[in-house]
Amino acid sequence: MKILRTDIPDVLIIEPAVYSDDRGWFMESFNEEVFANNLEALGLPAAGPFVQDNHSSSKRGVLRGLHYQEAPYAQGKLVRVVEGAAFDVVVDIRPESPYFLKWVGVELSNFNKKMLWVPEGFAHGFLSLEDNTQFLYKTTNYYNKSSERSLLWSDSRIGIEWPAMENVIVSEKDRVAEVSLDSLFK
Repeated sequence: MKILRTDIPDVLIIEPAVYSDDRGWFMESFNEEVFANNLEALGLPAAGPFVQDNHSSSKRGVLRGLHYQEAPYAQGKLVRVVEGAAFDVVVDIRPESPYFLKWVGVELSNFNKKMLWVPEGFAHGFLSLEDNTQFLYKTTNYYNKSSERSLLWSDSRIGIEWPAMENVIVSEKDRVAEVSLDSLFK
């Protein structure tokens, strides 16, 4: 397993070791001890135990996010794409962080098998680049509807450079994201 720091040092790209031969391939998608040791070696806080797995399927052009949950239900997420491809985006929403409102984007796909570690304190979203994109993620806390929040994916103050796409499909909830950036400064 190879761990790469992004421009926001708490957000990590994980490249698992993939073993291929004429039969196909094998990889260990998660190992708690290896993951914890890697976080510790980088001087990052340990992730809470993963308590929930989520799976979504999206058509090409579907944009989901930017979602997060407020404390005490904040979630760390370990995300990956097992079929198709997505442009995955993480935004630092920790007001005390030197990276506040900075974003990182990375392509996750069944081809590159990369994963992304999204710690608590970040909004998360993705744009599906192919039909039938299967997105899986583990969370460190349970979903709690009353603490769910979202930022507007197209807010110019964040300035995410989404891949160009003719038809972007956004849910009504994400189109009118109820949380303004101003609320993060309280």
